Amino acid sequence: MKQQQFIDQVVERIKDDKNVIGLAVAGSFITNEIDEFSDVDLILVTVTRVADDPSKMENYARSFGDYLNGFTGEHVGERRVLICLYDNPLLHVDIKFLTLDEFQDRIENPVIFFDRDNTLKETISLTKAEWPKLDFQWIEDRFWTWVHYTTLKLGRGENFEALDFLSFVRTFVISPMLQIKNGKLPRGLRKVEINFPKSDLDKLVTTVPAYKMESIFDSLENTVSLYIELRQIIFPSTIKLRTQTELRTLEYLKEIRQLRLG
Repeated sequence: MKQQQFIDQVVERIKDDKNVIGLAVAGSFITNEIDEFSDVDLILVTVTRVADDPSKMENYARSFGDYLNGFTGEHVGERRVLICLYDNPLLHVDIKFLTLDEFQDRIENPVIFFDRDNTLKETISLTKAEWPKLDFQWIEDRFWTWVHYTTLKLGRGENFEALDFLSFVRTFVISPMLQIKNGKLPRGLRKVEINFPKSDLDKLVTTVPAYKMESIFDSLENTVSLYIELRQIIFPSTIKLRTQTELRTLEYLKEIRQLRLG
């Protein structure tokens, strides 16, 4: 497949570069779920730090293939990543530039494609990958204020603001909670169409509104109902529920719905 061909090409370009310790690939390669729509998540481990200099990052990226465009990943909270688009074939490639010390701190074990002196393999054997756990208390402490905020936007008629916030909650709260319920890592919306049974997917769909105020109110209420349902299933008893905030927020949601829709 084109992804494998690109990786093989990168290995050829870096194997004589003494600054390169190794090359690994994350994402769908870990679970062997590559298809024609998969991007490539490269991890380039070097002796000296590259990520401090975007021009050095781009120089590496340009050497890997027919480079069209690239930019660093501050918008996803990771400036060590260069997000690239290549041509011939047209392919999305994310390149994370790490030192060996940084490679030790990882959320999953990538597939190694080039490993000078078996350094990456040894590092993986001596350290542990750990996916960040979902902080249930952090969510509960914020959820009802988020619902109130969304209600304010609907009260003012700022539908796009409400739509955006519902999307945020779906991605960072509801979907990860559903992933945990189904025995998966809390990876947001990743492969929900595959990971969830139809009953759960149908519930998630009800949190997606059309651009109509009534639909947005319905989706907000469905989001609340699904959150409460999931909270009862996956939250441990140690989580302190913000019951008073919940009650007042839901009262206000009912009031504003009546005001706006009659």
